[in-house]
Amino acid sequence: MTLKTIATPQAPAAIGPYSQAVQFGNLLFTSGQIPLNLDGVVVEGGIEEQTHQVFRNLEAVLSEAGSAFHKVIKATVFIKDMNQFGQVNEIYASYFGEHKPARSTVEVARLPKDVLVEIELIATIDVE
Repeated sequence: MTLKTIATPQAPAAIGPYSQAVQFGNLLFTSGQIPLNLDGVVVEGGIEEQTHQVFRNLEAVLSEAGSAFHKVIKATVFIKDMNQFGQVNEIYASYFGEHKPARSTVEVARLPKDVLVEIELIATIDVE
């Protein structure tokens, strides 16, 4: 099996030496997505606006790879303030619906560009 780099113009470009996602076999590993718009600017607003933008970015990367939220098997959520977990969790649930992948949530001291939330995913892809 070989690694395949996934990139889409529908999500912000990587801001460092990494890929938006990498496919290995039928597995997709996304890089952590932060709430950047397509111009690479942090969206205005608080935790709710930032979380929705992260999910829009993740959705674009998943779609480019031929995956979707219902194919996610593991999510890792990095949050700056665990007191905002309830808001993040509610938005998270709205994107996954009844699907409940494994998940870790970690409060961190600081995230890139001083954003409030970052999320990375591992998902499956249908491979011929």
